Amino acid sequence: MKKKLKFPSTFEIALLLSLVVFLFALFLTKPQGDHYAFYAFNVLKFWQQGFWELLEFTMQMVLILVFGHALAISRTIDKWLGNISAGVQSNRQAVLITGLVAIFGGYINWGFGLVLGAVLAKKIGEEGKERGVRINYPLVGAAGYLGMLVWHGGLSGSATLKVAERDHFLANITGIIPINQTIFSEFNLWINAVMILVLIFLLVFLSKKKVSETVENFLSKEKVRIFQGKDSWGFLLGLLILLLVLGDFLQSKGVDWSFVDLNFVNFVLLGAGLFAYKSLEAYVKALGYAVKGATDIVIQFPFYAGILGMMKYSGLLVMLADDMVMRSSADSFPLLAFLSSALINLFVPSGGGQWAIQGPVIMEASMKMGLDLSKMIMAFAFGDQLTNMLQPFWALPLLSITGIPAKEIFRYTFYFFIAGLLVFGLGIWFFVG
Repeated sequence: MKKKLKFPSTFEIALLLSLVVFLFALFLTKPQGDHYAFYAFNVLKFWQQGFWELLEFTMQMVLILVFGHALAISRTIDKWLGNISAGVQSNRQAVLITGLVAIFGGYINWGFGLVLGAVLAKKIGEEGKERGVRINYPLVGAAGYLGMLVWHGGLSGSATLKVAERDHFLANITGIIPINQTIFSEFNLWINAVMILVLIFLLVFLSKKKVSETVENFLSKEKVRIFQGKDSWGFLLGLLILLLVLGDFLQSKGVDWSFVDLNFVNFVLLGAGLFAYKSLEAYVKALGYAVKGATDIVIQFPFYAGILGMMKYSGLLVMLADDMVMRSSADSFPLLAFLSSALINLFVPSGGGQWAIQGPVIMEASMKMGLDLSKMIMAFAFGDQLTNMLQPFWALPLLSITGIPAKEIFRYTFYFFIAGLLVFGLGIWFFVG
């Protein structure tokens, strides 16, 4: 009897990618005259040097996930999701509703959308089991991951929010680029509208496939916990934070929302969570529960930072990017920037960390070629989010909540990847440059 191949864990994938990048750096960037053994040690030192360089960003990402997770399991949101799942009567409805809710949540905040889609997928699975509605639970779970295909064009995009900061690291090249030129640009809004329509048709098509597995084979037995408390301090503190947030918008000039960055988004999520729970005690308990979902990010993110270090300090990433610039023109470079962003996201699944390395190369080349910088930022963003459909790193909370194995999710997200590749790729080819 043949033994089934085991699908690698996300940590094993991180280690495998580390090895691949190590070998590429070793053989492609070794200085002439250096011995391979000596340079191999240097590449390992690059890995060590990069290991802790994304701690601030790691904390921002942990908070954006934890705050978003806590908000998604609040009584208010849970009641709303319960009403939605109770109305599901078919597999098609289950898939479409989960996908659209996850997309909506992803545009608001990637952590919120990720957990929102996961919790809804689980609730629909439980409702289907209780009422005898036969659903394709792995497909429903995959639909719950769709927020990660659109997030970088939404309100929590790392690159778009970073260039909106007053003293961001590329300010001397690009100046401040407010979100009305990136997130709220016609280019981004139209491409995302087309993307949503294509995904709706794709979800309907996939939902027609026969369901071979039952929900019970995957459904996690752990219930999503709802926390309560007796005090009202959470309501008061949350209200104070939201009033401060409102003040930022009122003080802004027109639609120049350059104050909207990652820290601002986290501040909004914190205020919204406290306001939703009303009780400070309940919110702290919910945060404690949500932190468990960030465990893999805490341990794995430094390893991806190490990969980033090898690519950065060996010169591998700049070498590859410069080679693309040399081989491209103003017509072809936007598409190449998009594809390179998608490729590198497989190795470094961090929008902010990836932008820190690729951003200077893309922006400098775009300036030389006379390209629209805001559109080039979106080209990068589309590529970065695209290969989330192939990279299981950010799917960890969803896999934990739903109980669905990664291989079952990614047999469907591959279709989403192809759809995104066509929509984003064609949009960039025709409208950038």
